[in-house]
Amino acid sequence: MDIYDFSVFEPNGNEVRLSDHKGKVMIIVNTATGCGFTPHYKDLERIYEKFHDKGLEIIDIPCNQFAGQTPGTDEEIHEFCTLKYNTQFPQMKKSDVNGENALPLYAYLKSQKGFEGFGKGVKAVAMSALLKKMDKDYKNNPDIKWNFTKFVVDRKGSVVARFEPTVSMDKIEKYIEEIM
Repeated sequence: MDIYDFSVFEPNGNEVRLSDHKGKVMIIVNTATGCGFTPHYKDLERIYEKFHDKGLEIIDIPCNQFAGQTPGTDEEIHEFCTLKYNTQFPQMKKSDVNGENALPLYAYLKSQKGFEGFGKGVKAVAMSALLKKMDKDYKNNPDIKWNFTKFVVDRKGSVVARFEPTVSMDKIEKYIEEIM
């Protein structure tokens, strides 16, 4: 099984096969509209505009599993993102990324790139403290820890990176530029 065996769904129910993106670089990200990391939408849009014509796709999967920070409908989420952040990349149907109802795609992504820590800095320390309260063993499982966890898939279909939300968007942009 590889990344191209998976599909996600648009809010209207249309299937989006990841195989339709063969040969492209993909960022697959679980997003939220009411999170401290929500401004990542601005940077994601900037990266999308910079690299989309060169073969980048962003697969935006809204998720309400982290502190209920995406309470709206798919339509409300889309309206928020396009009005506040002028996003042009498509949003998929709101979905789970952990647990028994998680998208099969996320089981695959987590099996390819597990959790490697939040890095250093104030945000990393804050996230570690928060996660310790929720899951004392959080460091030892591959689950998605919070909104705006980003997986990068290269042109060959390999999951080559996982970036936690605490990682600088500039670092992610440089990484994308290197693999384009």
